[in-house]
Amino acid sequence: MLALIVVSTFVSLALPAGILLYSKLSEGDSFRSRLAKLMPREDAPVTLMHTPKKWQFILAELGRKLRVTPAALHDYLELTTAAGFRTEGVYVFLGSKLLLAALLPAGYLLFFAVPRGEVGSPLFLLTTVILAISGYLLPTLWLGRRAALRKDEIFHSLPDVLDLLTVCVEAGLSMDAALIRTAENFQYKNDPLIKELNMVTLEISAGKPRGEALKGLAERTMLDDIKAFVTMVVQTERFGTGLGKTLRTYSDSLRIKRRQIAEEKAAKTAIKMLFPLTFCVFPALMVVMLAPAFFQIFAIFKH
Repeated sequence: MLALIVVSTFVSLALPAGILLYSKLSEGDSFRSRLAKLMPREDAPVTLMHTPKKWQFILAELGRKLRVTPAALHDYLELTTAAGFRTEGVYVFLGSKLLLAALLPAGYLLFFAVPRGEVGSPLFLLTTVILAISGYLLPTLWLGRRAALRKDEIFHSLPDVLDLLTVCVEAGLSMDAALIRTAENFQYKNDPLIKELNMVTLEISAGKPRGEALKGLAERTMLDDIKAFVTMVVQTERFGTGLGKTLRTYSDSLRIKRRQIAEEKAAKTAIKMLFPLTFCVFPALMVVMLAPAFFQIFAIFKH
């Protein structure tokens, strides 16, 4: 009995002491582990640019072989940057167009035409041409859709970013410091506008003039509201007017524009619902309502 009391007393005292000591010691371990993550690894190579993967390099080499006019290349370059890719990605995009234009007809030839013995028929030639054209146009459609979604996301996040930027400027920060603080404290870190602002701050830190860095932001986003914002900031700095009041007025106008777009989409909902109601809901409703009457009338005339 005495041994049981001694053991229980020892456990009741040692267990809380061990928990406290473990928590204190683990704080130092967690601090050292976080510090080790911040320190650069000796075996990790330092790279200033993203190294393309092998398949990206192959597609880029294939895309460089495609002969396009300078105007078309400029349009593809604008579409690529608006979709969130860098300028080097335009050749990967061109290579994907050539690859799909060759893969789709080849897949049809191997898996459908040859097993069925339709090689050389008019239907085979027509299908091959359609698949080749579709494979050439599909990357353009996908990239255009991606660019449109990215522009829409940037437009909807622009008023909130401008509000935070306005607060930083009115608090006494410079424009460069306000851009850095806005990019660090925005609620959505993966927002495309925040990524572009991070690029602007890096360019300014590297020695690029602020006006040119902001103009590069407008060229990369391909959004009229961003172009107007850049023009407003450049003119405000040139003429020496108050930047905070100007930013607040512009953010309010963008918020009104965003609300008007939402109201317009809500007003179009009734028209868009007309076709599903006409071709899907109303026929089923008519069948449910008229089927019992039809069977009753049929039973009357049968007798």
